Amino acid sequence: MALRRLQALRADLPSSIVVFLVALPLCLGIALASGAPLFSGVIAGIVGGIVVGALSRSHLSVSGPAAGLTVIVLAAIERLPSFEAFLLAVMLAGVLQIALAATRSGIAAEFVPFSVITGMLAAIGLILILKQVPHALGYQGDFDGSFEFFQADGSNTFTAIITAIRQHLSPGAMLIALVSLAFLFWWDNARPTSGPLRFVPGPLVVVLIGVGGNALLGILRPSWQLGAAHLVQVPVAATPGKFASFFTTPDFSQIDNGAVWTTALTLAIVASLESLLSVKAVDALDPKRRTTPKNWELMAQGGGNIISGLIGGLPITSVIVRSSANVDAGGQSKTSTMLHGLWLLLSVALIPVLLNFIPLAALAAVLIATGYKLTKPKLFIDRYRQGWTQFLPFVITSAAILFTDLLIGIVIGLVVGFIFVVARNFRPAITYVCDEADCLIRARRNLYFIHKYELQSKLDKVPTSANLLIDLSSTNYVDLDNVEVINAFIEGAKYRDISVTVRGDIAERSAPLINAPISEVRFA
Repeated sequence: MALRRLQALRADLPSSIVVFLVALPLCLGIALASGAPLFSGVIAGIVGGIVVGALSRSHLSVSGPAAGLTVIVLAAIERLPSFEAFLLAVMLAGVLQIALAATRSGIAAEFVPFSVITGMLAAIGLILILKQVPHALGYQGDFDGSFEFFQADGSNTFTAIITAIRQHLSPGAMLIALVSLAFLFWWDNARPTSGPLRFVPGPLVVVLIGVGGNALLGILRPSWQLGAAHLVQVPVAATPGKFASFFTTPDFSQIDNGAVWTTALTLAIVASLESLLSVKAVDALDPKRRTTPKNWELMAQGGGNIISGLIGGLPITSVIVRSSANVDAGGQSKTSTMLHGLWLLLSVALIPVLLNFIPLAALAAVLIATGYKLTKPKLFIDRYRQGWTQFLPFVITSAAILFTDLLIGIVIGLVVGFIFVVARNFRPAITYVCDEADCLIRARRNLYFIHKYELQSKLDKVPTSANLLIDLSSTNYVDLDNVEVINAFIEGAKYRDISVTVRGDIAERSAPLINAPISEVRFA
């Protein structure tokens, strides 16, 4: 056991550094887009790592502030009397999430079609690449972690790239991003399998390349050196007291404010949905295919939001970008998640000045590489080979998320996915053949309400004076509506001189057939 834990720690330690480097700009960017203090995003990242990581039973999921909540958070902060009132709503949202866990609402995640989950992963990969290209080129028009197609500055995902190329090209950012990307893809193939170098995370080297490269540009080509607008911008506290002031408590006097409760309910529902879908997706990415208890995850997320709200943080969800980075970096257990939260806390408390030397172009390269691994061409090929009933929901979900935002796209994907699920279940479930007076009606699978019309139409074809065999031996369940259809046919069969034989002991598996005279019905 001790050896296994040591082996896991060897994988979790470098993985936690990768997740930390991915999470840092996302925490700051999401806070900026939400109209909240920058440090509130960092607090949410810390709590998501340490608190939710400790409470959760997910091995690889990473929680923190989510881009999918930025519109809701921005509107709530503008509507409520103060940011402290919003923090109260975050805390209450956590309480409501625990209530959802107690009512076992997490089971809803098990009904999401797999094609929708993979479509979400592919879309997030595409969005990561497209959204980070402007940052890699030197254009900071949209915040890090954005998933919306239409951006706050009036552009969209594609026009932002065009604008970056035409008006905001930065040779220094491009050089750092290209060198970083080249190293990351080379490192994936060339990383040693033995020796201490095998534990070195590629993104950490990329950060060092970015910091060192930018300093070198200042010496060799000052006009190419990146300024503060192109670097990480962590709030810097001059004293421990100033650092403590970054943490804020809720305004409990707003507990009777209806708008606070409305915000809390909205946050609880949306954050729970995003968390459940993210955890479901992470389970699909897990090489060991471990399964996360969904109701327990809701409880963990609720506990995280209570703590985040109490100390000044944004609402928390399980986040697929950080989680997929964790999987890709080789994380083995939730130790990686908790350590990434610890690195966030220690770094902003002890070395914020050093963090502010990291070029955003280097971090953009890390996110682009992560996005590529989520949306490799092989993923599309595999879904296509599974047939149109899998491929179309997959593609539609991906396109919907890409051209709207994460939450709207997921809703569209769920609707399309369920339509295909229902359509598959409407395929003929009942076989009817008739050879002169001998007829057979066979159920090829369990019969539910949606099969009622099909069963009735087959029974209507049985001619007068026929010998009918109703074969239910392949079913494990026949629901009451279909039983009543069979019952009604048996009642009327004696008036049409039809002999009915029922094969299959469904009396033990569903409601019994009616008490028709035994001489009229034979059970085989």
